Amino acid sequence: MKPFTFERAATPAAAAAAASRQPGARFIAGGTNLLDLMKLQIETPTHLIDVNGLGLDRVEPTTDGGLRIGALVRNTDLAADTRVRRDYGVLSRALLAGASGQLRNRATTAGNLLQRTRCPYFYDTEQPCNKRKPGSGCGALGGGMSRPLGIVGVSEDCIATHPSDMAVAMRVLDATVETVRADGRARRIPIADFHRLPGNTPHLETALETGELITAVTLPRPAGGVHLYQKVRDRASYAFALVSVAAVIQRDGSGRFAVGGIAPRPWRVEAAEQRLREGARPAASTLLAGARPTADNAFKLPLVERTLGAVLAQARTQA
Repeated sequence: MKPFTFERAATPAAAAAAASRQPGARFIAGGTNLLDLMKLQIETPTHLIDVNGLGLDRVEPTTDGGLRIGALVRNTDLAADTRVRRDYGVLSRALLAGASGQLRNRATTAGNLLQRTRCPYFYDTEQPCNKRKPGSGCGALGGGMSRPLGIVGVSEDCIATHPSDMAVAMRVLDATVETVRADGRARRIPIADFHRLPGNTPHLETALETGELITAVTLPRPAGGVHLYQKVRDRASYAFALVSVAAVIQRDGSGRFAVGGIAPRPWRVEAAEQRLREGARPAASTLLAGARPTADNAFKLPLVERTLGAVLAQARTQA
């Protein structure tokens, strides 16, 4: 791990300002992803800004009947919150499907959204990776191992996937990310616009500006319906999704769904939701239009359909 300086911020605005003044600065809270990347020298921040003392660790109701989740709410606490379990069950289920209990005790809401990809070529500094080192190439696309990687939303420069379970549920719930910029101004970013597609700049992963700090994630008023999260992985515990489906299904068979494990961001296509009443096959076909699988991960195409089918069958049973 390379040397770095450290400070504790007093306010969210002060933290954002400090990050903008110091090139190479990073915010640190739970550290469940950042510290690993620092040990591997994939991330080499020159300055760390501790944001744990900013009071951003509460879940509060909003005036329109939704919830405001502080950026520092731990995953364990959010999954166990009575209001989340009652009104946003898909979020609680997604959180409990991700990582181990020990990690959930430390991981934060904002940090979960900002996880870096688990692509093996990103983690191996001896391999080419445009996300880690722009212009170096993509080992997965150069005849490498691509089984866990993306099939939609990918580009000629990167086929990495976003690893978060929580983000898939946030996408299906139409969450909004609240931030403070370096100049102290607040901003609200719809979750649909938060994660960027790779294009020819895969190292730019979110819509955040330099120094911008996430302060909260807000959820609209509850949508009702049956909330489900189904995750398919290579082993039964502590593994990232090959395919995951977060869904909110109404009694009449309509609803919304987002898919994880197949794209650089949680993948939701509203046109696919319009076909849910026709069944899993037409909905999955629309969701995956334009897919670009490799020979190693083409199995994800039918796996999405089967996983969505299982979710719809469970929703009918529970309804």
